[in-house]
Amino acid sequence: MVRVSIPLVGFLLLCCLASVTRAETLLKYKDPKQPLNVRIRDLLSRMTLAEKIGQMVQLDRVAATPEIMRDYSATPQDWIQMVNGFQNGSLSSRLGIPMIYGIDAVHGHNNVYKATVFPHNVGLGATRDPHLVKRIGSATALEVRATGINYVFAPCIAVCRDPRWGRCYESYSEDPTIVRKMTEIIPGLQGDAPKKGVPYIGGRDKVAACAKHFVGDGGTVKGIDENNTVIDYHGLLSIHMPGYYHSIIKGVSTIMVSYSSWNGRKMHANHDLVTKFLKDTLNFRGFVISDWEGVDRITSPARSNYTYSVLKGISAGIDMLMLPYNHTEFIDIVTSLVKSKAIPISRINDAVRRILKVKFILGLFENPLADQTFLDQLGSQAHRDLAREAVRKSLVLLKNGENADSPVLPLPKNTSRILVAGTHANNLGYQCGGWTLTWQGLRGNNNSEGTTILSGISTAVDPSTEIIYSESPNADFVKANNFSYAIVVVGEPPYAEMAGDNLNLTIPEPGLSTITNVCGSVKCVVVIVSGRPLVIEPYLSRIDALVAAWLPGTEGQGVADVIFGDYGFTGKLPRTWFKTVDQLPMNVGDDHYDPLFPFGFGLTTEPAKSS
Repeated sequence: MVRVSIPLVGFLLLCCLASVTRAETLLKYKDPKQPLNVRIRDLLSRMTLAEKIGQMVQLDRVAATPEIMRDYSATPQDWIQMVNGFQNGSLSSRLGIPMIYGIDAVHGHNNVYKATVFPHNVGLGATRDPHLVKRIGSATALEVRATGINYVFAPCIAVCRDPRWGRCYESYSEDPTIVRKMTEIIPGLQGDAPKKGVPYIGGRDKVAACAKHFVGDGGTVKGIDENNTVIDYHGLLSIHMPGYYHSIIKGVSTIMVSYSSWNGRKMHANHDLVTKFLKDTLNFRGFVISDWEGVDRITSPARSNYTYSVLKGISAGIDMLMLPYNHTEFIDIVTSLVKSKAIPISRINDAVRRILKVKFILGLFENPLADQTFLDQLGSQAHRDLAREAVRKSLVLLKNGENADSPVLPLPKNTSRILVAGTHANNLGYQCGGWTLTWQGLRGNNNSEGTTILSGISTAVDPSTEIIYSESPNADFVKANNFSYAIVVVGEPPYAEMAGDNLNLTIPEPGLSTITNVCGSVKCVVVIVSGRPLVIEPYLSRIDALVAAWLPGTEGQGVADVIFGDYGFTGKLPRTWFKTVDQLPMNVGDDHYDPLFPFGFGLTTEPAKSS
């Protein structure tokens, strides 16, 4: 037995503490006073190849834990606990590098129960109001932070050139000028960058943003999702690229690559555009992320040669890869490719350097764990008021009586009896559309909090006015009830991505039958709830007033605000409204341009005098 005197033990302890102190001093990457590039270089120099490759992997939350993840009724505290649990695992690693947690928050914090769901981008494009969109970005950042999350896969800055595309509602407009202006959501999400072109996140109330999907996703043939965009280089740069120029100028932290191809070449494998143009020419300094299993689809069928796909994707310039389920296979493959020099270590270092930069500017090394500072922001009244304002400004009035001398809208609040009809009048899930609590959206009414259009109407009218709701009334019922007028709310069911690709764009039944049964028997206002223009010309003569409400989200009261004249109609079409699908694709400026309602069209009204 070795005996040690107490004074000697004390001396050894002091020596050990001094060694730890000196070691901590040498860890420049943990010192927030050090310049950013010094911290990045220091940390990169300490990392093994395995640790570097690990930074390039993004898992799905289900794969990140063996437990079944909570459903959409989870509380913000549940989300915080989950995110902190993942983060603590990252912090316990050798170097304690924090993770970055990303989520689709494409029209508010749309995955979370009770969050404010804003209008989808097509409706925001109708507002022509970049400042409004910036405010929505700020509100979304607060609600995302309320659940402990710090990174959002938004905004989508696609320029949808064919409404048959199932993601068309994620596009602000067919016009690249409007899309470019709406990149103002980025400083809303991240904060105002003090220096142009440098990734920036301005505090714990902000999140890292992601401009997507680079590039040309909205231009695919016949609007087929994930398909081929056929356009020359000038067209690609003039139509599909301006949103990216301006996103980079505004300091966007990350950019996501598109599933689609450009002239037959997969974007996930396009070194010329991802590295030479985006990184080298545009000087993008954040990190490039793949779409969900995007690298897997470089080969067809997907994963038929996974090693080749990984090689092409990383060589193209993708820095972080969404690998929801097969991260161990990926790590083994990349390790082998680096050791065989098929992928140079310089490419790995570039990817990791970019990822670490975003983590540092996000403040994750100083504040890695979520807290409850912003809990009261989720679904707050201020955010719901903002969403209601956005709904009002997004509505486009397409018809209002036969001429200016006989307008139908605004409707009087004080009348005897109003019929409200249609599948979309009393369905919150239909109002919100896809990417709401679930990927494809919700068909039901009670899965979130908000106001349906029907309840908004009931609140808006005079208490003495009788509201009768019938989802799909027959003509005899309408004729027998002596209604003062009717409001018919119809449109599309929710969908997302390729599930929404649609070559006919007709209003599904019983929507068309409801229009036929109601309009003509009574003065009627038709409100279309949809992610894009739909075929309406054959029914237009029966309709007294026509409103495009797009996908308004949880605050349906905003529709009633304008219909009853508390506010005037101000929205303008962000897309050309076609006569028949045979005309598609048809965009403003085309030689064959012959629309039902042209791009930019929108009648206006003044608020009712009584209001």
